[in-house]
Amino acid sequence: MSEFRPHILLLEPYYGGSHRAFLAGLQENTDCRFTLLTLPARKWKMRMQLAAPWLAQQIITLAGQGRRFDAMLSSTFIDGAVLRSLLCRAGIHLPLAIYFHENQFSYPGQVEDPGRNQFTAINFNTALVADRLAFNSAYNRDTFLEGVRWYLKKATDMDVRHLGAVLAEKSVVLHPGIDFSAIDRAASRCGPPGPEPVIVWNHRWEHDKDPDTFFRVLFRLADRGLAFRLIILGQHFRRQPPIFATARQRLQDRLLHCGYADNRERYAALLCKGDIVVSTARHEFFGISVLEGVRAGCRPLVPDRLAYRELFPARYRYREGRFSASLEKLLSSAPRLSRSTAMELSERFSWPMAAPAFQAWLTGIGRIHGNSSPLTPTTETNR
Repeated sequence: MSEFRPHILLLEPYYGGSHRAFLAGLQENTDCRFTLLTLPARKWKMRMQLAAPWLAQQIITLAGQGRRFDAMLSSTFIDGAVLRSLLCRAGIHLPLAIYFHENQFSYPGQVEDPGRNQFTAINFNTALVADRLAFNSAYNRDTFLEGVRWYLKKATDMDVRHLGAVLAEKSVVLHPGIDFSAIDRAASRCGPPGPEPVIVWNHRWEHDKDPDTFFRVLFRLADRGLAFRLIILGQHFRRQPPIFATARQRLQDRLLHCGYADNRERYAALLCKGDIVVSTARHEFFGISVLEGVRAGCRPLVPDRLAYRELFPARYRYREGRFSASLEKLLSSAPRLSRSTAMELSERFSWPMAAPAFQAWLTGIGRIHGNSSPLTPTTETNR
């Protein structure tokens, strides 16, 4: 008998950025069969509220075509309870796994939003009805479960506290694999460091990455005459924090690049020009961008909190209030990593290292109902 290769229905209501990259890597590096159903990466609140009925209809249509799958895997931008209810009514019973790139219990809002509780509730209900849960970091898992414990305590006239343990029991941590191939190619062509250290910022241009703290420190260091150059990367949107416009003006003579790199090769080449990759994030559930900078040879300087404690030894982390002093100290040294150190810090997060754990997890999900699922494939996607 041939080895079991589950056919996984991948559901992604927010198909862009790290979510899209994760699914591409999963399909390329695991020995499973996949079919992908997606929606564009916009209007995340609307996705959480209404993606489930839309996706349920697509799955019901596939059922009518005689398709068969062994399980479903989705990100958290979905109401899993609605999805499963609608499929159940149609007689479709598929195991559901959820991969948590983030969780709404610990995501910092820009303003106090009473309506935010609806999204934490969707996360909770989705986790409750799912068969398996995976988180991209222990920090993500722990803040989610702590948020659930707080949430369940609100039910003062109902004892539902045991549900936290139910969710913990089916939860695992699976760090996402990262495709370092373009960075490795660029690093092999990287020249010697320049006369001035180059600082890299390669995060989304949004408030939760705290660009205000980052740039205000750079303004002070520049005013004091410290030598450095700057590369600003990362995804940005039509509305962006005003500090970026200010930084373009005040640091224009130090900028080597400012804006989104429109392809992977260009992005990798710019990373390889850097010496220090920095984070001032107020929230970080994993930290792919910093690891990409590290792979390119940049020395990381990250907060001593969030998911960064899982990624980097203490010597690369700064304590609260010490970012400015830590960065200034690095600027006066030769901070760029050796190739061997860059590999040591990043290789365990590469797809070849991550894939076996995902393979085992997906195979286990696919075996939950054996081969009795009601959808029969006429074609299959194996990416």
